[in-house]
Amino acid sequence: MRFAVFGSGGVGGYFGGRLAQSGAKVCFLARGDHLRALQKSGLRVESVHGDFHLHPVEATDDPGTLEAVDVALLAVKTWQVQEAAEAIRPQLAVGGAVVTLQNGVEAPYLVAQALGQERVLPGLVRIFSQVAGPGHIRHLGGPASFTFGEWNDEPSERVQAIADAFRQAGINVEVAKDIQAALWEKFLFVVPLGGVGAVSRAPLGVLRAMPETRRLLEQAMEEIFAVARALGVRLPDEGVQRAMAAVDAQPAAATSSLQRDIAAGRPSELEAWTGAVVRLGERAGVPTPLHRVIYHSLLPLERRARGEVQFSD
Repeated sequence: MRFAVFGSGGVGGYFGGRLAQSGAKVCFLARGDHLRALQKSGLRVESVHGDFHLHPVEATDDPGTLEAVDVALLAVKTWQVQEAAEAIRPQLAVGGAVVTLQNGVEAPYLVAQALGQERVLPGLVRIFSQVAGPGHIRHLGGPASFTFGEWNDEPSERVQAIADAFRQAGINVEVAKDIQAALWEKFLFVVPLGGVGAVSRAPLGVLRAMPETRRLLEQAMEEIFAVARALGVRLPDEGVQRAMAAVDAQPAAATSSLQRDIAAGRPSELEAWTGAVVRLGERAGVPTPLHRVIYHSLLPLERRARGEVQFSD
């Protein structure tokens, strides 16, 4: 089985690295200094589950040079998924699949529009990881788990084969019994951390320790829970409590990718996270006042990062 990792950052670099470490055939799609470091010095992963260094690794910025790909792990940002899907199309082997790994609930549908639903497997990961430097991934914590499945939640040979490859790499794998519920459960966890973290500029340990910001996290989760239920998603009754328990189990220094991107003045996934809660809430007829305030508060920074408005700090 041949894997291609589209987006070799904290998520793609870590999981692709673990697969390659186990002997799987993996090609990393990357750009700029990160690509050059991968090609010259390989991939270095610093992890709470054990450090490792792979050299050489197969890495390119040109999908057209790839051999036929059985599984493409789509780990790019949400606004890049349609472009990446089009780039994957010619290289995807007959029967091949694209696994979406974005933090959000809309990306699988965007990729399915480009490739057809039968070629897409919705998925998610639970990990706090980031690019520490060119060719260097730092895994700070979280279970480093991989959850995915068919749209209809039925078992299939391709899902079993992919799951086996991940298990051989020592990765905790779950084939979802209800993939939509799994996506929304992750959404319920990560979006409040991103929004409240970006507005407060504080790490997770502070957010959960201060009563004021802890209540903001809970309120944001409650809004998402209400939207999900209104849309027919079968989240468990204790969904918010489970998400807060997960918050309490994470590293104190952890921050979300959205928070880091906004702080660094880079384009973020604000539209796919907080913006999606507002949009889907409107569709479901569910008020989302906290997410609306967070979204509107961060929108000027997002638009500045995208060159749409200009102002100084």
